[in-house]
Amino acid sequence: MAAADILALFSAVGLSEQKAKETLKNESLSAALREAVKQAQGVLGSNIDKSLGTLLYNVAARLKDQKRLGFLVGYIVGKKICTDLQLNAALDYVKSHPVDPIDTVDFERECGVGVVVTPEQIEEAVEHTISKYKEQLLKERYRFNMGLLMGEEQSEVRWEQDDGDVKDLMVLHLLGPKTEADLEKKPKAAKQKPAETEKKEQIVTNGEIKLETKTLMEQLRGEALKFHKPGENYKTEGYVVTPNTMNLLKEHLWITGGQVRARFPPEPNGILHVGHAKAINFNFGYAKANNGICFLRYDDTNPEKEEEKYFTAIREMVEWLGYKPYAVTHASDYFQQLYEWAVEMIERGHAYVCHQKVEEIKGHNPPPSPWRDRPVEESLLLFEGMKKGKFVEGEATLRMKLIMEDGKMDPVAYRIKYTPHHRTGDTWCIYPTYDYTHCLCDSIEHITHSLCTKEFQARRSSYFWLCNALDVYCPVQWEYGRLNLHYTVVSKRKIIKLVETGAVRDWDDPRLFTLTALRRRGFPAEAINNFCARVGVTVAQTTMEPHLLEACVRDVLNEKAPRAMAVLEPLKVTITNFPSDKPIDVVVPNFPADESKGFHKVPFTSTVYIEQADFREVLEKGYKRLTPEQPVGLRHAGYVVAVQKVIKNKDKVVELEVVCSKSDATEKPKAFIHWVSNPLVCEVRLYESLVTHKNPEDPAEVPGGFLTDINPNSLCVIEDAMVDISVKASKVFENFQFERVGYFSVDPDSTEKLVFNRTVMLKEDPGKI
Repeated sequence: MAAADILALFSAVGLSEQKAKETLKNESLSAALREAVKQAQGVLGSNIDKSLGTLLYNVAARLKDQKRLGFLVGYIVGKKICTDLQLNAALDYVKSHPVDPIDTVDFERECGVGVVVTPEQIEEAVEHTISKYKEQLLKERYRFNMGLLMGEEQSEVRWEQDDGDVKDLMVLHLLGPKTEADLEKKPKAAKQKPAETEKKEQIVTNGEIKLETKTLMEQLRGEALKFHKPGENYKTEGYVVTPNTMNLLKEHLWITGGQVRARFPPEPNGILHVGHAKAINFNFGYAKANNGICFLRYDDTNPEKEEEKYFTAIREMVEWLGYKPYAVTHASDYFQQLYEWAVEMIERGHAYVCHQKVEEIKGHNPPPSPWRDRPVEESLLLFEGMKKGKFVEGEATLRMKLIMEDGKMDPVAYRIKYTPHHRTGDTWCIYPTYDYTHCLCDSIEHITHSLCTKEFQARRSSYFWLCNALDVYCPVQWEYGRLNLHYTVVSKRKIIKLVETGAVRDWDDPRLFTLTALRRRGFPAEAINNFCARVGVTVAQTTMEPHLLEACVRDVLNEKAPRAMAVLEPLKVTITNFPSDKPIDVVVPNFPADESKGFHKVPFTSTVYIEQADFREVLEKGYKRLTPEQPVGLRHAGYVVAVQKVIKNKDKVVELEVVCSKSDATEKPKAFIHWVSNPLVCEVRLYESLVTHKNPEDPAEVPGGFLTDINPNSLCVIEDAMVDISVKASKVFENFQFERVGYFSVDPDSTEKLVFNRTVMLKEDPGKI
């Protein structure tokens, strides 16, 4: 039909001109609606009223299994399905009963076919509902949520079409006409202060995040409402039902006991980054929230890039984030089964051996393979030859006969690689690809929910196709948006470049956003998990600012990092009238806001060290710390010091001589500063953003490439900082808050001389990139 004729057809059933044009652009919807309208006109003639046309449009738009279209249109045309309520029930029914034939008696009962609701029944149901809420109605009057009445009444009289007039009249009879008070706008509820709430909401103020209401588990339970239940895979959009599907699902439920099963499937060719933390939380968290299990499965199908250190680090990071895999498996565990299935694919006519080069089949619209229709026996012989090493790399591949959602034709299932495998050695010289391996490993492990990032959406149809082509249990793939951060480089290939060029030390350099790097910098696992929970699980890709992650770190460390005192740039201070001939023990609370968490002692002697920035020779307006004219208090010591003499080496101040007095015997100073005495000398590493642009991997933003975007000030090493002796026995990765300075963590480079990494500052630096 010509476009004009189709538009006229759509207009004849009540679609507006704009809606008809929009429908015409959607080929599948347009074809389904044309079929529905033609079937209706074959029974009713060309005159179809708008209400019936609306039902036809809705069934064409919402029915995913088009082979059932004629069945439902027959009920609509026969005036057996007359309302949206009935159509909703009908669509739900056919979706949950994919195997033909449909039991029409059961179908009609579930859809209210032939059910007549009398006005008396409607009035009785409305009256019953109003009486239930009468007290609340009289109190709130017309501010009452009338939707409650509608919902409850419809649950009593399911198939009635509209009780609006009856409900309105009965409410009017109870309350009378609206008064001026009823017409006034409802006053806004006063905002609760954080102290008044049991849980804190997520609030972003000046770049700082406070705790939010929903935990990750709560968010995942919400997602569970959208996902299919174990064994109900067939209810998922796009899922292909075969004559054996229900038998396979029945066997699947017998094996799993109806348990939710997820998996986290990283490639062991690099270290996990912060984006993977979201995937770990989603997969393991979804399983945990639904009393299920989650596998850690290494996708080890590319021996050229896989190393033992990556296998080890990946598992460490999963467990560091707080998750214990139900089992640790590998794609290579299933190489023999995958090979046997590949042979079966050829025998079924779904795969063939191809000799096109990699360059020929790359990109969009590559030429079709001239070997696509080669005889099955020939492909079987050649595939056996591939396995026995009779071809060089790139000379032959095994390809599957399908077109993927992104238009990619005949993806490769097997390729030749003469690199020994990390686990299987020289047993194999052919290795399966992701497109072939992933769904079949999911099937073997009876995964119920295969959770993938959005870029794998184009592979969903091939996922279903391959399982069905082999007639094996078919799980369901669900996609969600990736988590990215600005000012980061997370590409494995590019991180290797950063390491090779010396821009960073290794994968765990604290300036990177790999999980090993974040742990080394001192980020608590709990903070990373909280960040993932706050970002939430969305379909759209999410790109966040690093300072939002840092805010989550502060939230955790504020509660868990004990306080200590450290001086990064020391200035010697001699107390000339020190009140004792031996050190005084000063008791310092580990957490000043909660002294129930304990105390530690630090020595106080006649020689202390303060920050150089805490002294100025000339008093300036607004400066509250130590000057010759202005004394300061020493935190926790109970003493105030005043300058007597400034000692210089040339123009540089190298020492102060001061006198001290008890805090309670002198005027309260304008400030109290931190200090150390008899300190430990330590190394401190201060970190800033590794790159200077938001999107360092974007050539439009950084034309010279990400290696030209390195921030020269990303690392500052202070070799002779001083810290109080309370941290002397601290362990690697242990966190502290150095009072007034920031949060710090013990680095693995520590020997007798401790090395501290600054995790984050006490609050966000407004001058930060």
